[in-house]
Amino acid sequence: MSKILIAGCGGAPSEGVVKSLLAANDGDEVIGMGSEPTDLILSKAQKKYVVPYSNTTEYKGKLFKIFEKEKPNMLHAQNDLEIYAISKIRQDIQQAGVKLFMPSHETIDTCVNKFKSYNKWVKAGVKVPQNIFINNEDDLKRAFNELSNQEGMIWLRSGDIAGGGRGALPTNDYEFAKRWINRFKGWGNFMAAEMLTKDTVTFLSIWYQGELVVAQTRIRKGWEHGNRTLSGVTGVTKVGQTYSDDKVTEISINAIKAIDERPHGIFGVDMAYDTAGVPNPTEINIARFFTTVFFFTTAGLNMPKIYKDICLYERFPSLEKKINPLPDGLMWMRGMDTAPRLVTNEIMQEELILNY
Repeated sequence: MSKILIAGCGGAPSEGVVKSLLAANDGDEVIGMGSEPTDLILSKAQKKYVVPYSNTTEYKGKLFKIFEKEKPNMLHAQNDLEIYAISKIRQDIQQAGVKLFMPSHETIDTCVNKFKSYNKWVKAGVKVPQNIFINNEDDLKRAFNELSNQEGMIWLRSGDIAGGGRGALPTNDYEFAKRWINRFKGWGNFMAAEMLTKDTVTFLSIWYQGELVVAQTRIRKGWEHGNRTLSGVTGVTKVGQTYSDDKVTEISINAIKAIDERPHGIFGVDMAYDTAGVPNPTEINIARFFTTVFFFTTAGLNMPKIYKDICLYERFPSLEKKINPLPDGLMWMRGMDTAPRLVTNEIMQEELILNY
């Protein structure tokens, strides 16, 4: 039996991984740790440790106390801040006998900093919406002059290590945009970009020393509570659907290779379609699975188990297809205070009264 320590437990991103590992029924013990007790208490992890936030000086000491007590075989985190903190002390973690499966720190740093990844893509010729880094009001004025669409709209977002669409705003109002950046203390951190469409797609992949192990694509059919935000983006998928498209695969792999010639670990390429129907990479969620990874597990592709088996045993899956092994059209439907459900169009037709 192996012990697997999962950070950020109780939150949706980590719980998908916890449930997937438990569903594998491999006899492993899943230990959770987290900084929000009210989240952690809800976790399915078999033991639960409260730890300080990863950007505090106390974090490392508490983490290593867990190592001493539990002697976990493997550590995995599911949010950018903690991934970044763990990556910086990876040598100490590995010397303590705890295995990690993540890309280089340089790759992680590039991916959590959206402007760094944007510059890499531009240099490699990957099609992306033009971005301008907003250091001051002159940059913001230039963004409106150079990036506005026919309606005068630009897209603003935070460029730091943050998820959930933090600071995201579509606007055609310069004064409002200025107040918005002030509100987030975002000068020198925010980015402006050309507006893309609301259609998005994600290519979730696991790599080992430059070789693709498995990848599965999902399109998003809206954000949960998106109508309660100015941007319409919350980071919480309402309906995800399995999908395959050779162009998405090609662009995703090119985007990954532009940042890391020898990918290792988890790379999740988020893309939005432009008005010409071309998916443009907007960010890579690095070293972590997306929130709805339990969707794939339920459908028959347990990526956290694959990841764990590689990390602990260098044991690789036997798959008929390593790119999009799941059938298209499977839907994962989610809502607050209700269990998610795997649904097909046939089930929708059978269970819903559409004509009356």
